[in-house]
Amino acid sequence: MRVMVTGHKGYVGTVLVRLLVAAGHDVLGLDSDLYEGSTFGDPARILAVPELRQDIRDVTAADLAGVEAVLHLAGLSNDPLGDLNPALTYAINHAASVRLAQLAKAAGVRRFVFSSSCSNYGAAGDDWIDETSAFNPVTPYGESKVRVEQDVAPLADDAFTPVFLRSSTAYGVSPRLRFDLVLNNLVAWAYTTGRVFLKSDGSAWRPIVHVEDMARAFVAVLEAPRAAVHNQGFNVGRTADNYRIRELAEIVQATVPGSVVEYAAGASPDKRNYRVNCDRLPRTVPAFQPRWDARTGAQELYATYQQVGLTLEEFEGERYKRVAHIKHLMEAGRLAADLRWRTPAPAGAA
Repeated sequence: MRVMVTGHKGYVGTVLVRLLVAAGHDVLGLDSDLYEGSTFGDPARILAVPELRQDIRDVTAADLAGVEAVLHLAGLSNDPLGDLNPALTYAINHAASVRLAQLAKAAGVRRFVFSSSCSNYGAAGDDWIDETSAFNPVTPYGESKVRVEQDVAPLADDAFTPVFLRSSTAYGVSPRLRFDLVLNNLVAWAYTTGRVFLKSDGSAWRPIVHVEDMARAFVAVLEAPRAAVHNQGFNVGRTADNYRIRELAEIVQATVPGSVVEYAAGASPDKRNYRVNCDRLPRTVPAFQPRWDARTGAQELYATYQQVGLTLEEFEGERYKRVAHIKHLMEAGRLAADLRWRTPAPAGAA
């Protein structure tokens, strides 16, 4: 199948592209590559595919010619980045995503898989929620994801199948690693300092999913029978992998020898609190069965940090934290206020 992956150079996209190519799909990438200076480890791990180096806001109908499916991951990727400029978050994550879906439908694209988020559920409390539960986003990032689902769903018809994958909080090793994700962050703290450092009181519930399982969900939904997934939302993860943040800290402590759990002064509850049932996707699309859990993921992260010799300076620096990296590029005059490139970047530039 001819598949466009937007955000193919990101944390999830670099993992997804490898899986798609291995499955025999013809992949076209589209990415403005804001994080080209954020490659973790060997750059050769990022698989080269035909690509458009382009902002998602600037996609044209011609870019979609011959494309049979769009897997849409591009956007501002987390709550802190979304909070940086809420109006810009809505312009990129919401308006540009809806426009892309409209263009895709007009171009004859038959399947549009949107990377949504369990952040849609926001402040849901301690009770279990599933795909029928009410949305309650508490950040511009979460709100932007909700709006895309609400605006793209009415485009569905016999020739156009949108699917909404509401992924849990991601973790795990990727060529475009992020340290602003909870398990990645806690293991990095433990490895570089000996402290499993919590900035909240650790009481909030959070579902988590390995980046490889998240990518495998996109492949499974792409290849699933239309009737099984047409215009539906699916939580992505494993129901068993809902943890209080302090439980994740304990797993990390058990993984990194000699580490101790430490709470920041004045640590308070995180208002983002949700426990998500993820049984629907593997039941509806049996090809998708998650393979990772927090313990194996923490072990993978620890082994990788040891292999590359991760330092505290790298971990706490701007290179692998999305909002810090964007601010760095803006302060350096590389990015305009609207997050479009002012100057091209040399390969591997930080």
